[in-house]
Amino acid sequence: MNLPSLRQQIDAIDRRLLRLLNARATLAIRVGRLKRACGAPVLDRQREAAILRQVALDNPGPLSRAAIQDIYRAILRQSRRLEAAATAKKSIVHSR
Repeated sequence: MNLPSLRQQIDAIDRRLLRLLNARATLAIRVGRLKRACGAPVLDRQREAAILRQVALDNPGPLSRAAIQDIYRAILRQSRRLEAAATAKKSIVHSR
């Protein structure tokens, strides 16, 4: 393998990661809307701790457990922001 070939493979993986991250973000928005409907708080520390535990257990490497958890903390932080935005939006009813 040469450098351009390896970089093309990385670029392809990056595109897949972007699709998956955005799919996850879309689901986080839906979760936020459901939380708004039932009055649940955005932050669920138990759920986030469970996710961090599970990704650490599922991680085959070569990234370390700490590295994977750092990445997921960033993902969870952004998901909370999306959920918070979804819970803050009120439905606007236009009257005529």
